[in-house]
Amino acid sequence: MKRLLFCAVVGLLLSNANAAEKRLWADSFLGKQAPEFVVEKWLTKEPPREGKWVLIDFWATWCPPCRKAIPELNAFHQKFGKQLVVIGVSDEPEAKVKALTDPKIEYFSAIDPQKRMNNALGVKGIPHVIIVDPQGIVRWEGYPLLDGYELTEQVVAELLESQTK
Repeated sequence: MKRLLFCAVVGLLLSNANAAEKRLWADSFLGKQAPEFVVEKWLTKEPPREGKWVLIDFWATWCPPCRKAIPELNAFHQKFGKQLVVIGVSDEPEAKVKALTDPKIEYFSAIDPQKRMNNALGVKGIPHVIIVDPQGIVRWEGYPLLDGYELTEQVVAELLESQTK
């Protein structure tokens, strides 16, 4: 119950945030090397990441904003899958994550109950997303539903296009 309340409060606060006062619920790694990507167990096959952009979504089944972001992440996986690997990472038990069927996750999924990458990034609120370029540099970070800073198809397309310029 505490988790649900925390997620709801964070979601409410962030949805009402003024775009000029962007809040980041983690340490900023923008423009910096991403921490080593480590998970305890893949719930899907492990995706090839070499030479690709990687979107990592830190989420939980009990978090309504996390579940709200899943269809958009599914769309990114479908549309940009040749250039972008979309991965959801939860710190929950495998059974709990596998039990979530609505909405259905269509991208790659893993669990890490030890929260190794969460801790390395200083994640304090979820959902939290980072997008890492093929050289391992974080190019986007934040709450994907934040008014004025939403992670949209256009944002992803512009990031991917920036590599070809």
